[in-house]
Amino acid sequence: MTAPLKHSDTITVGVALGARAYDIVIGRDVLQSLGARVAFLRPGARAAIVTDRNVAKHWLEKTEASLSEAGIATSRIVVEEGEGSKTYAGLEQVSEALIAAKIERNDLVIALGGGVVGDLAGFAAAILRRGVDFVQVPTSLLAQVDSSVGGKTGINSPRGKNLVGAFHQPALVVADTAVLDTLSPRQFRAGYAEVAKYGVLGDEAFFTWLEKNHADIFSGGAAREHAIATSCRAKAAIVARDERETGERALLNLGHTFGHALEAATGFSDRLFHGEGVSVGMVLAAEFSAQLGMIGEADAARIRHHLAGVGLPTHLQDIAGFSQEGLGDADALMGLMAQDKKVKRGRLTFILLKAIGEAVVAPDVEPSLVRDFLSARLARKI
Repeated sequence: MTAPLKHSDTITVGVALGARAYDIVIGRDVLQSLGARVAFLRPGARAAIVTDRNVAKHWLEKTEASLSEAGIATSRIVVEEGEGSKTYAGLEQVSEALIAAKIERNDLVIALGGGVVGDLAGFAAAILRRGVDFVQVPTSLLAQVDSSVGGKTGINSPRGKNLVGAFHQPALVVADTAVLDTLSPRQFRAGYAEVAKYGVLGDEAFFTWLEKNHADIFSGGAAREHAIATSCRAKAAIVARDERETGERALLNLGHTFGHALEAATGFSDRLFHGEGVSVGMVLAAEFSAQLGMIGEADAARIRHHLAGVGLPTHLQDIAGFSQEGLGDADALMGLMAQDKKVKRGRLTFILLKAIGEAVVAPDVEPSLVRDFLSARLARKI
């Protein structure tokens, strides 16, 4: 791994998608440059900022000021915080507000927030007037390293996570690492799960670096920008090769088949943040891989140890309300996994591990093996 960069360095990561290529701009205090960047990108455009109430308290006025200084007229759309806004009702609210603001095809939607806002605003932009460009300004670690990059937008169905949506690439991503200082420790940890995921699925050297440098990432040291940039480069490379997830991009879902089912079982509530579900899901994927003889028990334990060491949940029993109906039932969890987007003709597809840094797509996994594995994990005493 290269040495961590200094805070003063602004890092630009390109997402190579031909005519739809865009930049991810990463650095401390880059939010103040948003207006100039948008004005250069779309001269004369107006902008509607979609954000949630919590983010608005900290960053909405600064975002509006940057755009205003660049001569960009703005309107604001504020939704409630959390997954409860990532619904049909939330989509209607944002879409109707964009229409009321007279946002046209040559204007921009700006998603100022975490993964929920990015997914919701991006989907609304994708369907508004059959497609309006949008800019991602991610304000959570999870959004900066994962959901803001790659063009996946959408909302949840009562039957599962992200089942309604569209691929709609942003025109620009501006990731200001200073905004992460306002996150709660729990929110930051949840985002870190997605950082660790990049090491586990495709870069053992990065995972080793994280084991040594995670404290500096959490404390806001220069390692934070380095970790975010490394994660974005990894995702950008995969997205450029497989934009619509017909093959390799599925690897980015490591931990998500289990994790999404757990989120659904907990009602998409604050009992389990998305990144926490991914953390438990990655450990389950590693342990299931070990049970199948694909990865050594020591490697599975190493993954579990690192995630637990930063304070993330790693066992089903770590989830709040574990004993409640649905979460402690292997058949119920299997039913929720059957709604996963990677299911093909009713057969489960998992992302499993051959080693730390080497994930593989495992199609047509035998359901009885998964059910028995889950039953054993549900019965485990911690």
